[in-house]
Amino acid sequence: MEFAYHRLARSSPGYRWWKPLVTALIAIGFYLVLTIVLVVIFAILALAVPAIGTEFMKLVTTGTIDNSSPVILAFSLASIAIILPSIWLARLIMGPRPVGLLSSVAGRLRWKWMLRLLVPVAIAYGASTLLSAVVLPLVLGEPLTAPVVRSDTWIVVAVAVLLVPLQATAEEFFFRGYLMQAFGGWLRHPLFAILLPIPFFTFGHDYDLWGLADVTVFGVTAAWLVWRTGGLEAAIVAHVVNNTVIFVLGGFGLVNVDSKTGSWGEVLVSVLTLALYSWLVLLAARRFGIARVRVVEPPLPEPMVSSGQSPQSAPTDTAVGRHD
Repeated sequence: MEFAYHRLARSSPGYRWWKPLVTALIAIGFYLVLTIVLVVIFAILALAVPAIGTEFMKLVTTGTIDNSSPVILAFSLASIAIILPSIWLARLIMGPRPVGLLSSVAGRLRWKWMLRLLVPVAIAYGASTLLSAVVLPLVLGEPLTAPVVRSDTWIVVAVAVLLVPLQATAEEFFFRGYLMQAFGGWLRHPLFAILLPIPFFTFGHDYDLWGLADVTVFGVTAAWLVWRTGGLEAAIVAHVVNNTVIFVLGGFGLVNVDSKTGSWGEVLVSVLTLALYSWLVLLAARRFGIARVRVVEPPLPEPMVSSGQSPQSAPTDTAVGRHD
């Protein structure tokens, strides 16, 4: 039998409809524990390093998130990154096995495929950054923003480069991994698995209408790419690059990383960027024969054998296409 990415939970003989719900409860438990651990770590750092303590106390006392501060940015990114071990451990407990089915139809992250995606993402997001930072301001008659190097600029850049991959990957494993496979286990058509998690992803962001539209465009495109390529790799690469670019530009004062407002122009740029990226990803997927489905062979019927012989009846599975 063939199982597309959103149906991978169903490829396990131990699948039960209620298991995704229990998985969510277990993941929430792990997340709460890890959140406490994270807060304790930052509290200790705050006591040991006065500069960290000043910034961390601002967050604790005011609740205001200022991602231009490397301390607050690190805490914000880490608080999302711990979703990854939470959902991974919950799936490890509840199944399906292997837990790597959260990653792709191959039962793991296809690292060679991710490396090949660096070309499409560099082209698409390089063009997007050029369009947003240079072309649109010139067309609209706006002055180009000059980069500013602050005393903490390189710390912000380092925090972004180190933690954004974990933060973005955690979001993909939850929204395009766990949720897609949960809905896909209950409903066969891929549109349900692609669209039903979108409200959770969209309204998990505190933006205005245009900002939420921008997030929605990314969420739908990422989910479609996950289904179309049989794994999270294309979505992870795009998410990591997108967020890293934003926070690095923010470190140089070129964008406001705490802005809650968007615009139709930003949504248009996102649509064009993701359309180009998706097209390049599909070209690469066809060229390299990337697997889209997992094939699970049912157990062979036990033949009549004489005493002392053992029948071959173990199920086997593979992914259609190359394993990269």
